[in-house]
Amino acid sequence: MSLLRRLDHVAVVIRDTDEALRYFSGSLGLRVTSSEEIRAPAVRLTYLDTGNAYLQLVEPLDSESAVAHWLEEHGEGVHHICFGVDDVLAAASGLAVGAGAGGDAVPGSGRGRVSSFVPGEPRHGVRIECTEFRHADDVERTPGFLA
Repeated sequence: MSLLRRLDHVAVVIRDTDEALRYFSGSLGLRVTSSEEIRAPAVRLTYLDTGNAYLQLVEPLDSESAVAHWLEEHGEGVHHICFGVDDVLAAASGLAVGAGAGGDAVPGSGRGRVSSFVPGEPRHGVRIECTEFRHADDVERTPGFLA
């Protein structure tokens, strides 16, 4: 049985949220569902509805943060993919062990949900995050297509 319930979001690190929204919302027509600033790491997270998952825009707010350093090294682009799971820390730790990586999952947040990156190095160039799966929000509310 898979630990993963569904794709929750694809995260794109960007330099300027307002500029990115002109493209993703203005040109592509994706609707912003929420935007928030969190402290650890210091980022602005903006979620856009893609119909069956979200596009998460990640703007670093601290030039010394790991996300800001990643942006300087790699430029704007896809940073990670995130899956909804029933037990965030168990799934993140289990996926790390399954990939031959050690380390403990560390809880974070976004949209008021517990989340955690899978410990260890990205596999095949892709970093994986797990977030709390909520059936009422993630299945019953999400029709699976853009309105």
